[in-house]
Amino acid sequence: MFGSIGLPELLLIFVIALLLFGPRKLPEIGKTLGKAMNEFKRASNDLQRSLEEEIAVDELKQTKREVEDATRLTPDASAAPPAATAPPTTPPPPPEAKATEPK
Repeated sequence: MFGSIGLPELLLIFVIALLLFGPRKLPEIGKTLGKAMNEFKRASNDLQRSLEEEIAVDELKQTKREVEDATRLTPDASAAPPAATAPPTTPPPPPEAKATEPK
């Protein structure tokens, strides 16, 4: 939980804090320290969340630019030349009759 701080180190820190601040002041210091750690954790989570949101917004903007560039480069189907969409003016030639050979 505390990394490399073991039980003997925690006991030593507790005894020193007890000697410095006294038994009446120690619970108040613990509460204050707990609140400060909780606030720091909340602030770091908010910062991480806002960074992730900014990254997502940047990715969406990049994707939008790529789509706009791709649609700008590809010709639109409705902008086809009129000759390609107009019906032929002459009828197609009749299919040639195939000669049937006896078997």
